[in-house]
Amino acid sequence: MRHFKTISEFHEFLELPPPLHPLLSVLDVSTVPHRYGQEPLTMHLDFYTIAVKRMRNVHSTYGQHPFDFKEGVLSFMAPNQVFSIATANQDEAVEKSGWVVYIHPDFIWNTPLAATIKHYDFWDYSLHEALFMSAKEEATILAIIQTIAQEHSANLDRFSKQIIASQLESLLHYADRFYHRQFLTRDKANHEVLERVEALLDAYFDSDDLAEKGLPTVRYVAEHLHLSPKYLSSLLRVVTGQNTQQHIHAKLIAKAKEKLSTTTLTVSEIAYELGFEHLQSFSKLFKAKTNLSPLEFRTSFN
Repeated sequence: MRHFKTISEFHEFLELPPPLHPLLSVLDVSTVPHRYGQEPLTMHLDFYTIAVKRMRNVHSTYGQHPFDFKEGVLSFMAPNQVFSIATANQDEAVEKSGWVVYIHPDFIWNTPLAATIKHYDFWDYSLHEALFMSAKEEATILAIIQTIAQEHSANLDRFSKQIIASQLESLLHYADRFYHRQFLTRDKANHEVLERVEALLDAYFDSDDLAEKGLPTVRYVAEHLHLSPKYLSSLLRVVTGQNTQQHIHAKLIAKAKEKLSTTTLTVSEIAYELGFEHLQSFSKLFKAKTNLSPLEFRTSFN
């Protein structure tokens, strides 16, 4: 694995001139020499990456998922994430276009963006969950990147960092909007994901060894659906108003209500059967979701 701590190191590896600013780089993808063979090269960057690009005959893997950049997409990687890249077919030419922005966290230090940049869920999406943009959306993003590039290539002054940071913030706001649109417009696919979540949770809570397995986690659900946890939660929140954890809790409470109303099991036995190690944890969650304790619910039902 190649670990790049600075953007300057990465430029040197790519056989590019040093960046105009050591903490920021804006690259035209078509001008970057192709340094990868068919053997995947795994890399670890200590800086943010925002990319709008198309690439043919290039395969990339990020978050354990392969991705082919034949279509124009907007993708994000936060510092300390690992990805790999390789040439798909050594006999075919590599075609690349688009733009990449590299931002070291130190660049946005002492700007409003420093406090908010990590709040955007898409930094934790897998590459196959990248944003597929319309032509109009892509033009909006590219216009912002061009503004950053112009400001970056000019003589930097005391206003430059704030101006570039504000442009980056606008780009992230637009990405958030466009992802929300993507969740809404892919209605059929999203409802298929919801159906799979429901089926997975039904099977999990109906299993005989729930007490031994414990409660399902968000990561467990996401991995079985081959999605990143943040992407799944964002998708479900748009489609249903509830994130993955809330769906797990809703299914859990429904199962608890069923057992409280149709069996003579004690509350402790029900808590254990549902995967809780401690009765207090079960009772606290049940009351938070229903405004009744398990015993109060059983009494009111009867």
